[in-house]
Amino acid sequence: MGHESLIMQQSDIGAIADSVKDCLRCGKCKPVCATHVPRANLLYSPRNKILATSLLVEAFLYEEQTRRGISIKHWQEFEDVADHCTVCHKCLSPCPVKIDFGDVSMNMRNLLRKMGQKSFRPGNAAAMLFLNAKNPDTIKLMRSAMVDVGFKAQRLANDLLRRLARKQTAAPPATVGPAPVKAQVIHFINKKMPGGLPKKTARALLDIEDADYVPIIRDPQATTADSEAVFYFPGCGSERLFSQVGLATQAMLWHAGVQTVLPPGYLCCGYPQRGGGQYDKAEKIITDNRVLFHRVANTLNYLDIKTVVVSCGTCYDQLQGYQFDKIFPGCRIVDIHEFLLEKGIRLEGAGGYLYHDPCHSPMKLQEPMKTVKALMGDRVRESKRCCGESGTLGVTRPDISTQIRFRKEEELRRDEAALRASGGVGADGPVKILTSCPSCLQGLSRYGNDLNNGLLEADYIVVEMARRILGEEWLPGYVERANAGGIERVLV
Repeated sequence: MGHESLIMQQSDIGAIADSVKDCLRCGKCKPVCATHVPRANLLYSPRNKILATSLLVEAFLYEEQTRRGISIKHWQEFEDVADHCTVCHKCLSPCPVKIDFGDVSMNMRNLLRKMGQKSFRPGNAAAMLFLNAKNPDTIKLMRSAMVDVGFKAQRLANDLLRRLARKQTAAPPATVGPAPVKAQVIHFINKKMPGGLPKKTARALLDIEDADYVPIIRDPQATTADSEAVFYFPGCGSERLFSQVGLATQAMLWHAGVQTVLPPGYLCCGYPQRGGGQYDKAEKIITDNRVLFHRVANTLNYLDIKTVVVSCGTCYDQLQGYQFDKIFPGCRIVDIHEFLLEKGIRLEGAGGYLYHDPCHSPMKLQEPMKTVKALMGDRVRESKRCCGESGTLGVTRPDISTQIRFRKEEELRRDEAALRASGGVGADGPVKILTSCPSCLQGLSRYGNDLNNGLLEADYIVVEMARRILGEEWLPGYVERANAGGIERVLV
């Protein structure tokens, strides 16, 4: 690196240094940090990550001032610090000087990208290519490659290397820096990817993949032109991968008697790109989406949309910056589960469940557990700690995910024992854990065989509600009814 790099990048380095300089070393961030696993190494502590960041910034400045150029080793260490963060932003709330290390980590990743020092990781590259894709044929091909080939191969490798995987997850060793390639492979396959996913995306099943048309989905028998209309942004996970989540959301909105407007074509909110430090790509996605949504609002102004519904917490957090009140005047953003509660739709006499609240919880109107218990009954126990999937972390740094999952596995076994003791579930039957995040659904599905007794079954709250309220065949039933005159396509 030439001597001019300091001048070129001093604003980025300076901003990162300035964002952590007020740290008091009080440690109040540690109890809420998703990656706080002290037994692993020093970087599994938010306070230590701040210290490491400050020291590396000093090293960068010293090396530039002495004209030696920044060491490649220091860039690798800088990236390692940035990797040890799930970008949950939970450290911001308890911090007395309001340091958000999630934002710091994203800025560090963005700087690494700009300087050409970000490592290439095949799993992350494939995931981002899938999320960035808009062409239906490309998405179909990539989904088939990921689910029908990649997931199956990972599950097969887990069966073949079960002994090594169990040894690794039983007591993950302390580490220094990224694990060697062989160990990373074991980290990647040590817990099975989910199986039995829907064969097609939600849009493919409803034949609404054409980006030139806005789909309006309504029950022609229960709605009129004056019925309430909502704009549902499904996001990538609820639409492309776990399409049952997007379809369950639509089915319950159909059941609630509202008109559901979907965006035209496949869209990503832009948060995964920001989280990975691809700020330029994220800004382009956000700008393109906002322009498109203004066109949708102008085309459908007769519907008077006042509610934007989401089924993903990261989408919620990103969409808050879209200024939807200027797109659909006077509108609000609300999670599907809170919307259903407002409509008085809830389960009666449900059994016991565990609930995993995502790092990016989409439930903002009140404490998430209040909403969950109001929907599912009082026999719901919260299961704390991060699931370890964290968007693309599980494929980008599986060694870090293994350490996080170790903590989660301990928590799940305690939660299982408490739920069984309360009579919520039987002594040795399966335990169902619910969540409200597509990434967490994938992460929790990987703990299926890790309980003391029985299997752990992961599902979405809205999917469980659809199954219990609309029947076991709710998905093919909804698709059939929607395709039989329940979808209006408006040219945009």
